[in-house]
Amino acid sequence: MQIKLRGYLLGVLSAVSYGLIPIFILPIKQAHFSMDITLFYRFFFSAIIVGGYLIYSKQNFRINKKEALILAILGVCYALSSEFLFIGYDFLTPGIASTVLFIYPVIVALIMFFFYKEKLTKLSIASLFLAFAGVIVLCLKGNGFEINFAGLGIVMLSSLFYALYMVIVNKSKLKVSGFKLTFYSMLFTSVFFMSKSVIGHQSFAIPSITIFINFLIFAFLTTVISSLCLVYAIKSIGSTPVAILGALEPVVAVMVSVFMFNEKFTTNLLIGITLILLGVILNVISDRKSTVHL
Repeated sequence: MQIKLRGYLLGVLSAVSYGLIPIFILPIKQAHFSMDITLFYRFFFSAIIVGGYLIYSKQNFRINKKEALILAILGVCYALSSEFLFIGYDFLTPGIASTVLFIYPVIVALIMFFFYKEKLTKLSIASLFLAFAGVIVLCLKGNGFEINFAGLGIVMLSSLFYALYMVIVNKSKLKVSGFKLTFYSMLFTSVFFMSKSVIGHQSFAIPSITIFINFLIFAFLTTVISSLCLVYAIKSIGSTPVAILGALEPVVAVMVSVFMFNEKFTTNLLIGITLILLGVILNVISDRKSTVHL
């Protein structure tokens, strides 16, 4: 029971920290700073922070060829998820883009159901539908019937790669610690954006100490904390419950966008957040009931 509780708490912490992304990304976008360089430093600094802990705790960095391949794939999945999310910010408001990203629990649940035969209880299915309905409501604009399909499609690609990341972490059976998994995921993700930046002949110079500090805090709060908590939460309670707990990510992102960046708090936002939270609560109840029956 304690492991389950810890898993849920880590899942919530991962979601909340990831939901803080708009605080850091909006000022950078407004300053017209390169997103590829921003994302390179975000993941590079994250790898350094986690790598520092590995050295401090005297863990070795050794991995075999199979582990290297899986970790590289994880890095690419994480990189593409970030890439499409930030492109989506140009089409949807940050709060809504972050919320549309939450379609990934539906993708995770479907992958686990069709490819790994993981059972879905009636409550679990209901929670997925509620969460999905919440996302759809948040996509609506104007009179409530118009959807920005370009933005929706781009952020759904972000969702797909984030879902694949979660499933691979859960099913690859990597015999590495959560810290080592996170270190290599972040390292390979930073290599992806470094390669893009080199091909695009972009400068890696950081223009000011303020931006340098912004990158460090951005890396630690939204990447290191979120990724480590995500890995350990998945190990404790599995990918589907963690995915649905991720509903808190858009709730936090919307609140940040409303209170810090003057995004309008519309009826759609209120209904969408309510549906998503109901989905989270149902998921927790469903998982607890299945534990009791076992």
